[in-house]
Amino acid sequence: MLDRKIHYLELDKTHFDAVIALGNHVHGDGYLDQDKMAEWVAKGIKNGINSNFVAMDEDKLVGFRICYSPGQWQADQWCSPDMWKSEQEQTAYFKCNTVDATYRGYGIGSKLLKLASKALQNQGATAGVSHLWRQSPGNSAVKYFTKCGGILIQNHPDKWHQDSIEGYDCPVCSGECHCVAAEMIIYF
Repeated sequence: MLDRKIHYLELDKTHFDAVIALGNHVHGDGYLDQDKMAEWVAKGIKNGINSNFVAMDEDKLVGFRICYSPGQWQADQWCSPDMWKSEQEQTAYFKCNTVDATYRGYGIGSKLLKLASKALQNQGATAGVSHLWRQSPGNSAVKYFTKCGGILIQNHPDKWHQDSIEGYDCPVCSGECHCVAAEMIIYF
């Protein structure tokens, strides 16, 4: 059992370096950089409400959640809005949830998701969609999201293939990424 008190804060610029380091360590080199951080975090702030959060163990960043607010992101070929039971303009996007390996299994990811969901609801979202990494160890990403109420919409092979061609180094695939993304949604 984790014997430390984890503190949760809104993600801001002071966390960028630590978020980038943890994100690239967990998801692969090239996943995050300063430009992506600035863009992604800005998409999660609407009406003065920040839907992005970090988990801290004292001064150590041990997890983060990045979201896009409803109306501040565009569905692409990897999204199936016609299969959602929510309007696209009222649907947020859960971009990334990452927890340090030594802190997994203690509810940190779930707490980050709850905080983000409440903020997104306050921004006007009625649901949040995400693409979960099927190749995560033990398919833990899909299991976690399902446990939190996520419903599978459909699977998308090669979701991160183009990213791998442009410099993303998938931690599972050698060279070009062919991992599958599970498009999932949580209704609020």
